[in-house]
Amino acid sequence: MSRAKERLRLGLIEGDGIGPEVVQSTRRVVDEALAAAGASPVEWVPLLMGHRAIEEFGAPLPEQTLRTLEGLDAWILGPHDNASYAAEHRRAVAPGGAIRKHFGLYANIRPARAFPGVRATAPDIDLVIVRENSEGFYADRNMFAGSGEFRPTPDVAMAVGVVTRRACELIAHEAFRLASARRKKVTIVHKANVLPMTMGLFRDVCYEIAHSYPGVQVEDEHVDAMAAHLVRSSGAYDVVVTENLFGDILSDLAGELSGSLGMAASLNCSATRAMAQAVHGAAPSLAGHNRANPVALQLSAAMLLNWLGTRDGDPKPVHAGERIEHAVAATFEAGIATADLGGIASTSEFTEQICARVHRR
Repeated sequence: MSRAKERLRLGLIEGDGIGPEVVQSTRRVVDEALAAAGASPVEWVPLLMGHRAIEEFGAPLPEQTLRTLEGLDAWILGPHDNASYAAEHRRAVAPGGAIRKHFGLYANIRPARAFPGVRATAPDIDLVIVRENSEGFYADRNMFAGSGEFRPTPDVAMAVGVVTRRACELIAHEAFRLASARRKKVTIVHKANVLPMTMGLFRDVCYEIAHSYPGVQVEDEHVDAMAAHLVRSSGAYDVVVTENLFGDILSDLAGELSGSLGMAASLNCSATRAMAQAVHGAAPSLAGHNRANPVALQLSAAMLLNWLGTRDGDPKPVHAGERIEHAVAATFEAGIATADLGGIASTSEFTEQICARVHRR
């Protein structure tokens, strides 16, 4: 049953470093793509995070921002530069992790695709890494309260890795559903040979869920071997499902193999909430110079529009997301790129090209 909304309300969080530039670029592209698809304009809700939030509210992720997000359809999150925050703020959970944990965004969907016109180390790469986003070894999200890292003495540091059957089931279903709509192959990545209880549980539960998807081929790889295989034969992979830490590392590798980490898109989601967030960081050295590559966040926003349209039974946001993807591909194919990809286009010039091309499909 369709629940199409007359008007989407989306949060817009600029963050730090190049965040304001790539977020505003993405906003323009989303507005143009929705108009081209015949959809109603978005009601954008600007919110603070990062250095500006510290200046105004005394915290990098104010409670006001979290409360406002609760009433929105979804949001676009710019990068944060928590390494440059004052010591008392660096000790807190990073803003992105805090948002993921607060809203239970257990799935992190990270595609990697080589575009014609972009020099890629792996020109045949076209895969999606489905990363479990709520537990594993990441200390900021694997405990109900407090951190999963601790120091029993000044000279000893320890970390707790958490793997639960429920989280494994959720992320496995996400991966197999996605593979069913793609090339029907899932690769489970783990390290059960040296972590037999935690990674063994992850691997085994994924295989159990595979029985519900008989049309999808399934295999598994150790994470160290998978890193080598991505470099050597990334075109052999379709959907890769793995735990939090491994997924973070492998998706950065896959992004670079596709041409640049500046192209690495990402969607954080649960069954009811979603957040577009590029894989890359705040790149403070580029901030304010109109040189940042906005593609990663633009493609993340395209994924968000697809997710919203599918959730609400509304084809218009889905079509708008497809227009963004086609516009990015067409712009690269025309030889237009930012400096990280060997081009000469500024952030604003590249954005103008994308905005023009979303209307041409």
